[in-house]
Amino acid sequence: MIKPEWIKVRYSENRIKPVADYLEQNRIHTVCESAVCPNRWACYADKELTFMILGERCTRQCGFCAVTKGVPENVDEHECKTILNTVEWLGADYAVITSVTRDDLPDCGAHQFAKVIHALKNSNIHTEVLIPDFDGDEKLIRAVIDAGPDVIAHNMETVQRLYRHLRPGSDYSTSLGVLECIKRTQKNMITKSGFMMGLGEDISEVKELMRDIMAAGCDILTVGQYLRPSEDNEEVKAYIHPGVFKMLEAFGHGLGFKVVQSAPLVRSSFQAREMWMRATESSYPCKRESRKKLDSASSAE
Repeated sequence: MIKPEWIKVRYSENRIKPVADYLEQNRIHTVCESAVCPNRWACYADKELTFMILGERCTRQCGFCAVTKGVPENVDEHECKTILNTVEWLGADYAVITSVTRDDLPDCGAHQFAKVIHALKNSNIHTEVLIPDFDGDEKLIRAVIDAGPDVIAHNMETVQRLYRHLRPGSDYSTSLGVLECIKRTQKNMITKSGFMMGLGEDISEVKELMRDIMAAGCDILTVGQYLRPSEDNEEVKAYIHPGVFKMLEAFGHGLGFKVVQSAPLVRSSFQAREMWMRATESSYPCKRESRKKLDSASSAE
C-alpha cells in the first residue's frame, strides 16, 4: 500500500546528527529508535527523547511493535545515571521514560521506573513515564505513582475487538484498569493514553474506546496513524485521512479530555512537554541551555 503524501516525513540531518551520534556512542536506548518512530528526527532536533529502560528485548509479542522480542537482558544498575547525564547534556528540563515489558521480573520493572523518576526529580527535571500494564498489579502501579512523576501514561493502542490478535499478552480491561488505578490513587496526577488507527478498526469502535478511556479518568489523549515498521509486523489496513483525525479530535474534546492530539503522525510521546503544559494550564521557562550547544549544529540550515 502506497503511503499518502500527508504522512511523509522530512528532516534536516544537520540538526539531528549530534544527538544520534551521542546516543550511539553511549549505547543509550530510546523507543524513538527501537520502535522506528516517524517523528524521531523532529524530536532529536528539539532535544526531546523518549528513553527506553530495562533493556531492548520485550517479553510480549505485540504484532504492531518493532521492539525486539525475546529473552531480556539483566537490568542495568547504571541506567539512572546514564539517563540523567544524557538529559543534562541535552539541556532539557523534561524527559519521557518508557520500557519494554518485563514479565520476567518479580516487580515487572516498576521499581526501576521509580528509581529513574527520583534521579531526574532530584535534578529538577520534569518527568513523564509511559508504563506497561505491570500485569494489573495495583501495588506496582502505586510504586510508580508514589515516585511522583508529572505525567503517567499507559497506551490502550487499539480497540477492544483487536486486542487478542494485536496484543496477545495484554488485556483490554487490564489496561483500562491501569488508568483507573492511577486516578483513584492520585486524583491530581495527569494521566495520558493513546491508540493507533489503520489496523482494521471502525469509527464506532474507536469512539467506544475513547469513551472508555475518558471514563477511566484520562486527561490527555493521542491518536495517530499506524505505520508498519517492518515486514514482520502487522500490515496497514488503511491510511486514515487527516479529516477523520480532526473529527476525532473534536469528538474527544466533546467527551471532556483536557488535551487531544489527533493527526496521522501523532505519537504518545511526541511534543509531550507541550501537552503536559496544556493539561496543567501552566507556563514554564524555556529549556535550559544545552551543555554541548547543540543548536550550533543547525546553523548551516
